Amino acid sequence: MEEADREMLQVEAENRMRNLTWTVSGDYRQKVKPDTELYFRSRSRGLYQAACEGEFFRLYDQNELSLYILKKIFLGADSGELYLLVRMVMDAAAHRRLIQERPGAAGLRRHAASDFQEQEFERCAAYPLGRLELLWYGRAAGRDPLPNRQYRDSYEALLQLEQQGEHLPDTARHTSAMPVIETADQIYNRMVDPAFVKKHGGLEEVLAVSLEDLAAANMDWKEFLGEEDVTDLLPDPAARDTAGGEGKKQDRDNQTIQVDERMRLKSYQYMELNYGRSYLKPLEQKRRNYTLCRGNHEGCRLYYTEGILRNCVRRNYQYEYVSQQRKNNLKQYRKYQPVVMRNISVLSGMLRQAMIRRNEREMVRSKSGRILPRELWRVGRSRDPRLFQKNVKKNHTEFVVDILIDASGSQRSRNSEVALQAYIISESLSLVNIPHQVQSFCTCWDFTILQRFRDYDDPREQNRRIFDYSTSANNRDGLAVRAATAALLRRPEENRILIILSDGRPNDRIVNHTQTRAPVEYVGHFAVCDTAEEIRKARHSGIAVLGVFAGMEQDLEAEKKIFGRDFAYIRNIQNFSPVVGRYLRSQLDHTG
Repeated sequence: MEEADREMLQVEAENRMRNLTWTVSGDYRQKVKPDTELYFRSRSRGLYQAACEGEFFRLYDQNELSLYILKKIFLGADSGELYLLVRMVMDAAAHRRLIQERPGAAGLRRHAASDFQEQEFERCAAYPLGRLELLWYGRAAGRDPLPNRQYRDSYEALLQLEQQGEHLPDTARHTSAMPVIETADQIYNRMVDPAFVKKHGGLEEVLAVSLEDLAAANMDWKEFLGEEDVTDLLPDPAARDTAGGEGKKQDRDNQTIQVDERMRLKSYQYMELNYGRSYLKPLEQKRRNYTLCRGNHEGCRLYYTEGILRNCVRRNYQYEYVSQQRKNNLKQYRKYQPVVMRNISVLSGMLRQAMIRRNEREMVRSKSGRILPRELWRVGRSRDPRLFQKNVKKNHTEFVVDILIDASGSQRSRNSEVALQAYIISESLSLVNIPHQVQSFCTCWDFTILQRFRDYDDPREQNRRIFDYSTSANNRDGLAVRAATAALLRRPEENRILIILSDGRPNDRIVNHTQTRAPVEYVGHFAVCDTAEEIRKARHSGIAVLGVFAGMEQDLEAEKKIFGRDFAYIRNIQNFSPVVGRYLRSQLDHTG
């Protein structure tokens, strides 16, 4: 296999495992370090490990466990053995809750355990911890192990942790990892290094190691954790020497990914492979990047596509994932079809009435038309030439709408619901013949991907393509809004409306190219303010902007800062059309 193909497969495997971990954990800001080598040895093992990590990260405090690992290694623990042990302990703590919530994980775990025994038997049979692994994963594969006295205590400790994990309350999120740490430490001291306690002390001494000691140690922590994780956990020793005690923010603190020009080119191939080929010609693509990717978005790129299902390079995991998501969206549509159709009827009815009012005719005085005898006295006596009467429309100006959908990973739990919302709006606009575009946005690498489901003047049949909507990666809302604004301003219609379906959480991991300045971290307050500024600019240019919010209540304040008063809080799809319809009707009634 050529090196380029191997690298592309590795990127694809990383993407698949990372997305699986994010999906299960529900936290798309979670830093994940996929084990692609494991994935290539056994797909079942790689995917199960990613899912198990996601469940563990959801239930337990990952940083607490990570600090224990660093401190244990600092005192002399074997990092390789500790790594294998922690994986087994994480499985014990999380697998039953994972299977309760995602029954399909049971079969995946069983296949992964079978592959483990087949692939790792020689390694494991040679030493005590390995034999414990064979016992534990043999049970997962469906066998009935009978541990001898040497392994019984450790095996029972894993069973006890399994019971504790299963009976965590349903509301458990990021609880203390101390039961997991205690189990791992006991097994390590019993089976890996029985002399560890005598040399270095027990768990109390391990946890007493200070962060300053860890930060000052000249060790390669990346042997176990990713560089970003270590930077987050440990203080920067150089920071203590800076004025005012505040260290310089490094790229790793800013969630920055460093790439060189070679990787920059390969990332474009990755976009094509996983999001479909771009529908723009290279020159036009370059022009838009030059025009729009400025200021806070300098160094970023836009990628315009109609999706992997419409313009596929080759069928891969991402293609299958989006295909499955389309099926899920259509399944939800069929399930809620009466509700959806009722919403379309209500919203299109409200828009139709508003359009009728706009197109009503009235008689006005004019310079031409049908003469008004009662006005003839003005001849020679008044400069007012309006002696005639004409039948004209009240308001003949036209409208155009752009629907912009947040397709970042944080929307994954609401994927089908958001697709239905966009479909309702699009169908309603089609029924009253208002031209409109529907597109989604997310950000991967330094690309903000704009996926177009229908163009402004496409026929109504194109609305079904909205069910291609799927979520992944991050979201750079400000740049997406800027691009949508530019598209609307190119339209000839006098009145323009931008509707944004989002969860009020702009958040983008930054890519920093070699020999360019480090970009500002695009999260939190900065990201919210940047998005709000782009909304303000759109409104200043004459575009009416409505935010449709379907996120969590804790993000409402951010949504208010971004959209001001013009946002609709959708608690359920039942009241979707009346809420959105009132805003659109007001725009039709009072503009033009």
